Amino acid sequence: MSKPVICIGAALVDDLYHAHDSMMMHTTNEVTQTRTAGGVARNIAHQLSLLDIPVQLISVFGKDNDGDWLKQVCTDSGIQLDASIMDASVTGKYTALIDKDGSMFTALLTNAALHLITPEYLQKHESLLITAAYLLVDANISVESMNWLIRFANLNSIRMIIEPVSVPPAKKIAACNFEGLYLITPNEDELPSLCSDAATTTDEQVQELLGKGIQYVWLHKGKLGSALYKKTETLQLNAPMANVVDCTGAGDGSVSGFILSKYFGKDNLNSLRTAHTLSAEILQVHGAIATHLNQEKLLNSVSKYYEE
Repeated sequence: MSKPVICIGAALVDDLYHAHDSMMMHTTNEVTQTRTAGGVARNIAHQLSLLDIPVQLISVFGKDNDGDWLKQVCTDSGIQLDASIMDASVTGKYTALIDKDGSMFTALLTNAALHLITPEYLQKHESLLITAAYLLVDANISVESMNWLIRFANLNSIRMIIEPVSVPPAKKIAACNFEGLYLITPNEDELPSLCSDAATTTDEQVQELLGKGIQYVWLHKGKLGSALYKKTETLQLNAPMANVVDCTGAGDGSVSGFILSKYFGKDNLNSLRTAHTLSAEILQVHGAIATHLNQEKLLNSVSKYYEE
């Protein structure tokens, strides 16, 4: 049996409110509501499963209707939940206001209960964790649990990827011991939050993270594409053109595409191309998942955006 990608972090109900016109402060905005399954770790697990990668999700689900619905969405998409926590009081919710151009105006996170994923809990599931091809961990979990996972990954030669999620959790995990971490994936807002005040430029911030023992820093730059840094070189790739409908989950999709490509042993450039292709496809649909793609369709779509 192929080794799974194990995703650890948030599983949420996403309530998305799409503005009919440009958002205005301090007044009423007319919107259309959509309800989807979300959470960074869950989104990545869902997308990878649809792309025929074996996936385990370690997250927290509430004993409520939202939790039942969210678990059903996960299992229907092929995500294994063997080590997830099923008995939180309520299920976490992510509420986002999406501007007319598809960009996020603001978002709110409530009741994620990820404090329940403790080092002690993770230790009970070492027999599952040790089977991982990759560990994908979102920064919603605690610093203590993140440090435990980094140590575990190092001891067992497992590639671990941290997705910072947003500025507040990025700021929180800045206190982690990153020595030996394979990859961290900040955007331009999150990068400074991971660093000290002494690092004031992008180059200084990246070098500070690399100096902490991280092998790769993958900086997401929105419309400008992304840059993959290691100590000896930098690889940059432009973002493809896309008719943006909804930006929700585009970053998660990019990470999913990168993991898919790496899972099959592809090099960094091909992995970035696949990552950007999946992100572009997600930007053109509502919600965080490209349900219209399977593995073959995604890999064939890369040439639509990037010439060999």
